[in-house]
Amino acid sequence: MIEIIACTNRKGSNSRRVSELVLKKLTDAGEEAQILDLSEINWAELNENVYGEDNRPNSMKPLVDRIDNADGLYLVCPEYNGSYPGVVKTFIDYWSYPTSFEKRPVCFIGLGGMFGALRPVEHLQQVFGYRNAFIFPERIFLQNIWAILDEDGTIKNETTAALLDQQVKNFVKFIDGIKHSGLHANLNLNPEGGA
Repeated sequence: MIEIIACTNRKGSNSRRVSELVLKKLTDAGEEAQILDLSEINWAELNENVYGEDNRPNSMKPLVDRIDNADGLYLVCPEYNGSYPGVVKTFIDYWSYPTSFEKRPVCFIGLGGMFGALRPVEHLQQVFGYRNAFIFPERIFLQNIWAILDEDGTIKNETTAALLDQQVKNFVKFIDGIKHSGLHANLNLNPEGGA
């Protein structure tokens, strides 16, 4: 299962709309995928002590389980104040270490204004790189998202739409390659290093 994370708590966001487009492309390609929309989390019930599994609220446990069992993570992230939304960091702080991160394939789409959320994607790459995830190198930056995203959720710009098609197809291959190499986070390796 590929988890597509709509990285904002804004209801009805463009991040959600782009996530739905990615979901359709993945399912059309025969992949199992689902959206984890941060706007659907009850942030009010989360406590300020987010570190460690013992402090994780019951409502957060199934979401972290989804991350821990994902074949890959597809982060669709807007730019807020020069970085990614604070709810993304809060959500990540509830994850398991190293299970949620190490050897887990991660893909990024940024969306925003002139730079298409280049900064937040690079900030997220630093976090996931630090935690030893496998970062897929084909990032997409959806510039001026308000102008290129049609009301039906499709990308109007043909070049950008083609890049998204390529990213989806190649991310699936990236995940498969990591699995076949025996390095994927979800594989139980024996002490000799074999699958």
